Parts: sequence; structure tokens; C-alpha cells
Amino acid sequence: MKATFKFILCLTILSQSVFAQKSTFATNQSNQVFANAELQYHSLLDSANIKMKYPRSSKDGKITYAGIEEWTGGFWPGALWFMYEYTQKPEWKQAAIKWTETLESNQFNTNHHDIGFMMYNSYGNGYRLTGNEKYKSILIQSAKSLCTRYNEKVGAIKSWNDKPSLDGKDILHYPVIIDNMMNLELLFFASKITGDTMYKHIAIKHAEKTMENHVRSDFSSYHVVDYDTITGKAIHKETNQGFAHNSTWTRGQAWGVYGFTMTYRETGDKRFLNTAMKMADYFINHKNLPSDKIPNWDFNVNESGYTSPASAQSNQLNYIPRDASAAAIIASALLELSNYAGTKGPMYKKTAIQILTSLSSPSYFAKPGTNNHFLLMHCTGNANRVSEVDKPIMYGDYYFLEALLRAKK
Repeated sequence: MKATFKFILCLTILSQSVFAQKSTFATNQSNQVFANAELQYHSLLDSANIKMKYPRSSKDGKITYAGIEEWTGGFWPGALWFMYEYTQKPEWKQAAIKWTETLESNQFNTNHHDIGFMMYNSYGNGYRLTGNEKYKSILIQSAKSLCTRYNEKVGAIKSWNDKPSLDGKDILHYPVIIDNMMNLELLFFASKITGDTMYKHIAIKHAEKTMENHVRSDFSSYHVVDYDTITGKAIHKETNQGFAHNSTWTRGQAWGVYGFTMTYRETGDKRFLNTAMKMADYFINHKNLPSDKIPNWDFNVNESGYTSPASAQSNQLNYIPRDASAAAIIASALLELSNYAGTKGPMYKKTAIQILTSLSSPSYFAKPGTNNHFLLMHCTGNANRVSEVDKPIMYGDYYFLEALLRAKK
């Protein structure tokens, strides 16, 4: 009994300590982060309104933008919704509405799987914060469009259309990427709002297939799995944005933790919770995770046993870039996961706060008037194309703001 009491007492003290740390962070740093974010985003909004395109990153000292059908478009209005949620200022609500509604035609977009990123991050946040019935119908149609890319034999949603593999040895005819887990939230939403279980069925099947073939025995992950549509079997397991086919691309691992955590929330299926926790453990306990908890773009860059495809251009880099966007995603995921993880919850929460503390520091959080008015520095988009390396990226900002709001709550 005494041992049990001591264990419970220690756990209680740990939980209280983490809660105090979270509260201190939320009050002392979140307010300053959002105050600076307002300064940055006022300028970014002015630039976006002139271009009428979606801010994405920067190149050669200038802002780069995404077009309406590009996968990153929804992060900009989504970030504006977060600005409104935190500040409750009508100006951010108006900006979020304006930019969300520019995406309306994408409800019929069946060209790729990223309809969830594009529409749920924009219209989904808008519906959550306003209850606008028009947004609900647009989200339902968006889910229908996403479902057109599902193949029952494969049991997964096709990510890209036909695409050469990174090493050029194969043509991927039914590629599914770990990122695709993030689009399932749109389908779960559609089932809840319509009562039609088809959407949830597809989401669960996709998550099961991802768990089966993307997640390795040590709970690291492949980026890309290509399927045979006749047999439904996986025929290639490789990378497109990671260092090597057998390496662990850190943003992909973060997508997995976030996606499986969300899938557990929507299903209550402990298989998905176990996968999320084991993938999170792999990430936060990795020997190559720096002390500030902001990962390199891949955990295995230049390590023995990991060979980068000859066509990858990452070997042109004379240093190993970090990826602050991966850190922001995993921080947001860990904050939600901590609610479901039992005795491991305080540890996940503590790690998330450590990450947010690093991201909010001058090492990663830009001073107002710099960084082309984005918030986070040192993100890596695609090192294998030397594209958006050591740059701000809009989805990094999005998940950073989401994580700050989750910490506050």
C-alpha cells in the first residue's frame, strides 16, 4: 500500500509540475507570440491581398505563393482562423472568411488527396468557430471528392497520380504517403455531420492500411508505399522527401503521430492509440533528436546503412538542416495525445512544451519585420529537391499556432 501511495503521489506531483509549466508557458509566452504574430500577419495579409494568392514560403528574399489547387493553400486561411480564435478580433475573422471562401471551388477537386489539408484547415476551422451552414455543405462535398480516390481493393486513398520514384527506377501507379493520414479528419467530420458511415469506413480502412505497411516494426515510418490495384498488395516501400528509402523523414513521422492520434479520437480504437504512442516514443527518444527538440529534416542523414538515391539533391547541402515545421506538427500532436496516454500523458505534454519553448525562442521565432512576415524560421520543405530548405513555410506556422492554442486550453 505504501509503495502504491508513493507512486500515486509522485505521479500527482509530476502532473501538477507539468500543468504549472504549461500554464506558465501559456500565459508568459503565448501572448507575446500572438502579439508578434499580429504584426507579422498584418504585413503578410497586405502582400497576399495584392497578389490574391496563398502565402507559402520564401525564395531569394521574396514571398512565394501557392495557387488555388496547390496543397498548401488551406494553411493560410487556417492560420487566420487561429489568429481570430486567440485574439477574438473581428479583423482576423473577416480576413479568415475572405481567404477561406476563395477556396470554394476546391470542394470538387479530385486531382490529389490533399483536399483535407486545403478544405478542413480552412472551412473546417471556419465551421468550428462560426457554425456557418454553407461551410458544412462545402465540407461534405469536399469529403465526397476525397472519397473518389479510394480503392476498396487496396483499402487506401491514392495520394498522387502516376509519378516516378525518387531514384527513377519505377513508376508509382498507386502511391500512398504517410501525410495522407492528415486528410482523414475531413472524412470523420463528414460521417458525424451526415450520419453516413461510408466516410468513416474509408478513413478507418486507410488508417489500417497505413498502420500495416507504412509503420515499421520499430514504429519508424516509410514515406511512400505503392500498391498493386489488382492484388491490393504493397509493391514498393520508399521515400520521396526523406534521406533514404529506409530512413525516417521527421515530418513524415510527425504526420503519423498526429494522424493516428486523431484517428483514435474519432474511433476509440486502441490499435490507433498504441501506434500513435509508439511512433511518438520513437520520435522523442531518438538518439539524433537535438537537445532543443527541433529535429533535423531526417533522423538518419549521412548515417551508415542509409544511402541517399543518386537523384536526390540533398547531398549538395554542406550541413544538415533542421525542420521547425516537423517540430510544430509533433508538438500539436503530443498535446492531444497526452490527453489519451494515461501515465505517459505528462511526459508527452512536457515534451510538447519544451518544443514550443524552443520554437518561441529567437532561434526559431522571427522578429517582426523579418522572415518575409512568416513566424517560424528554419523549416525544410523538400531537401531532395533543395526546395524550401531553411525557410519559413506556411504549414509550419499553422501547426505552431494550433499547438499554442492547444497548450492554452
